[in-house]
Amino acid sequence: MNFNFVEELRWRGMIHDIMPGTEEQLQKEMTTAYVGIDPTADSLHIGHLVSVMMLRHFQRAGHRPVALVGGATGMIGDPSMKSQERNLLDEATLRHNQEAIKKQLSRFLDFDSDIPNKALMVNNYDWMKDFSFLDFIRDVGKHITVNYMMAKDSVKRRLAGEGTSGLSFTEFSYQLVQGYDFTYLNKTIGCKLQMGGSDQWGNITTGTELIRRMNGDEAFALTCPLITKADGGKFGKTESGNVWLDPNYTSPYKFYQFWLNVGDEDAEKYIKIFTELSKEEIEALVAEQKAAPHLRPLQKKLAEVITVMVHSREAYEAAVSASQILFGNATGDMLRSLDEATLLSVFEGVPQFEISRDELAAGIKAVDLLTEKAAVFPSKGEMRKTVQGGGVMINKEKLAAFDVVVNTDSLLNGKYILAQRGKKNYFLIIAK
Repeated sequence: MNFNFVEELRWRGMIHDIMPGTEEQLQKEMTTAYVGIDPTADSLHIGHLVSVMMLRHFQRAGHRPVALVGGATGMIGDPSMKSQERNLLDEATLRHNQEAIKKQLSRFLDFDSDIPNKALMVNNYDWMKDFSFLDFIRDVGKHITVNYMMAKDSVKRRLAGEGTSGLSFTEFSYQLVQGYDFTYLNKTIGCKLQMGGSDQWGNITTGTELIRRMNGDEAFALTCPLITKADGGKFGKTESGNVWLDPNYTSPYKFYQFWLNVGDEDAEKYIKIFTELSKEEIEALVAEQKAAPHLRPLQKKLAEVITVMVHSREAYEAAVSASQILFGNATGDMLRSLDEATLLSVFEGVPQFEISRDELAAGIKAVDLLTEKAAVFPSKGEMRKTVQGGGVMINKEKLAAFDVVVNTDSLLNGKYILAQRGKKNYFLIIAK
């Protein structure tokens, strides 16, 4: 499916800077472009998704995307927008992280078919590891002046001492190393374009300059804006840290909830950046949202598309069911269908009580369970009254009488009982 890549990115709000001639190059021929990804973890998080979506649109437009895992640069640290140097990785960890990242990228990019523009993954450690320091400063360092390097914003900021004790030589040399990556890919696979976040502009343009001087070739740069939230907060961070793509770090339910809960203004921006929905589809959703903001059509569609893309249709449907358990009229059957990880995600933060599995096996009256064993009610009298008003549920089923006997048959995942007092007060009882 060939379309104008730059135009596509432009209406999606995904272009911050673009080097003159880039659009003409892309219209002239199938072009190879790369994005660098930091391999310091064995999962991407949603902060990576903007550049991943750039690569996805690039491949859809008929061009060849390359994901460069920064194994060598991950061992150094990049001064752009950061006030601290990174932790350094050993090679075994790097390789593990690279494999895990490739698996995640495979949900966005086609690495495996025989199309001419199939995606490629490379690791700069492979060509940097045997490059001696003397060879590097002789063959690469001589082409770029210190004056040129000092003029970069990222270097200026660190030299001005922004939140730091200055800039190490290691980090100062980073733009040369990244510039050489671009030069190497230009020479070996004809890569003519590097893309990344707007904080990378200085490093990318150093690469185009090196290519001009070392390879005698013309190369291009394109960056996207750094994503922010309407309230100025940092995108992709929650109270519990990053929102990861790996379901072991961020459950699909929590991932889905993150997108579902973004504000209206952010949803309108994010749906252009993180989905492939057409301009017409997005405009229709925006109009729907304006007509009935309480129905949140933008957030629902955004959460659906991105959860299916990152996880699967099944994971999305499970997340929707899980949301209904907390916020809708779910049944006991729906609750029983949740796996343990999702159950714990949904009820994270609700009060928890532990009871003895042996006592439960013998049977405990509900009134004793919810007052003595777990402080769901302050007194038996209050519990009795709430049961009569139909306000007590165990595993989403209304308690018919306060002295009903509860035993291990009621355990969810062989371990949990969900008690509910009124509509919104949940309690998790754990049998140990």
